[in-house]
Amino acid sequence: MLRIATRGVQLFRSPQTFSTQWQYISKHWVYTSSTSGTSVLPVFRKALQYQDNVALTDEHGEHTYGHIHKLSGHLAWLMQNVLGEDSVQQRIAFLCPNDVSYVITQWATWMAGHIGVVLSHKNVLSQMSCLRQAWGWTSGDAILHCLPLHHVHGIINALLCPLYVGARVVMLPQFSAPAVWSQLLSLDTPVHSRVNLFMAVPTMYVKLIEEHKNKLIKNARMQEYVKSVCTQNIRLMVSGSAALPEPIFEQWQQITGHTLLERYGMTEIGMALSNPLKGTRKPGFVGSPLPGVEVCIAKFVPGNDKYESGELLVRGPNVFKEYWKNSQATLKEFTQDGWFKTGDTAQYTDGAYKILGRTSVDIIKSGGFKISALDVERHLLAHPNIVDVAVVGIPDITWGQKVAAVVEVSGDENLDPLELRKWGQERMPHYQVPSVIVSVTNPLPRNNMGKVNKKNILKEFFPETASVP
Repeated sequence: MLRIATRGVQLFRSPQTFSTQWQYISKHWVYTSSTSGTSVLPVFRKALQYQDNVALTDEHGEHTYGHIHKLSGHLAWLMQNVLGEDSVQQRIAFLCPNDVSYVITQWATWMAGHIGVVLSHKNVLSQMSCLRQAWGWTSGDAILHCLPLHHVHGIINALLCPLYVGARVVMLPQFSAPAVWSQLLSLDTPVHSRVNLFMAVPTMYVKLIEEHKNKLIKNARMQEYVKSVCTQNIRLMVSGSAALPEPIFEQWQQITGHTLLERYGMTEIGMALSNPLKGTRKPGFVGSPLPGVEVCIAKFVPGNDKYESGELLVRGPNVFKEYWKNSQATLKEFTQDGWFKTGDTAQYTDGAYKILGRTSVDIIKSGGFKISALDVERHLLAHPNIVDVAVVGIPDITWGQKVAAVVEVSGDENLDPLELRKWGQERMPHYQVPSVIVSVTNPLPRNNMGKVNKKNILKEFFPETASVP
């Protein structure tokens, strides 16, 4: 299979980021895959309109013009016909698997600044290939895309992967709950434009559930219609980029009949773990390694853990090439034997992995116990008056850390901290119950991928402790 592009490095960044923070050059690029010289030719002509060299590569790693003759003598003749025989060697560049494909810039808390994550063509191909196999992508699929394009979720999972197999991508300008429901339910949508896959972050599913409650629950017939259309027309719905609260998992299942597929990944590795396409999906778990991906757990010092837990390490062709012009940071984030240190704490239980949170902020060490802030959040979100919650550890001279929770309550509801603690003691181990509870009525601040910055939570609600190591 031959691929054509204009040569250059694509930079993905948030539209909210100030231009002064970026020192990278982005180049427009064109991409296609084909085994037919005739279908490649129009894209080849389009690529020639740009000043860059036209870059060619193929799945077998051949990178010579002579290989084009072996692959397709007709295609080689067409190229010469378009360019002229003398210009062929000058305008055609050949991509190697380790050449840089694109750079995603992100905020790195551990270095208090932005950093560029460099992915090679080999990395991108590996990330797309494993998802094609695991999630059953075909050219007959059509995905509804409403995710940011400066995150791996939006770039690889929902855009490049479907394009890789020849599937169709229906792009929304931005996320809108009414617009998403309209597409999912095929309202005012021609048959040829209907979608059968959807991917979103947990916050989006929350907004969709709210829209369903406010607009779509008119009668029992409407509820049946929503579930019927979703189960018949949509083959897969995926949640990722942040922990999915179990109540949202269950509510979405009741509304649409779909058991959301949770997976785990990050900019540096693409997707590494996934629940099965066919099989049991356990809420709160992110499944097992994807094809071609190796994972292992670096164990903590033995403590009170019932199951194996520790920092999740990942290795494989999916793992990024390097940090942009920062060899020291690259070296720091890998073990001596080549495992990438994700910075996330995971637990392996009954054949599946569960993410307990970021080791730096989501693992609370209190009185000899290692507590997952995400687990505490999952329990608290089951409370009928709690809309959202962020759990953090705050320094304590006696316990090492105390469990603290900032809870967003619904409407004008009053939430008594003592009553909430009593409620929590009936549902979770005593050492997990928050000893400090702050109630708010305004939404907790989240980024465009639905994540709460725990360090900002500490600064805003517990300023006296935020600077304590």
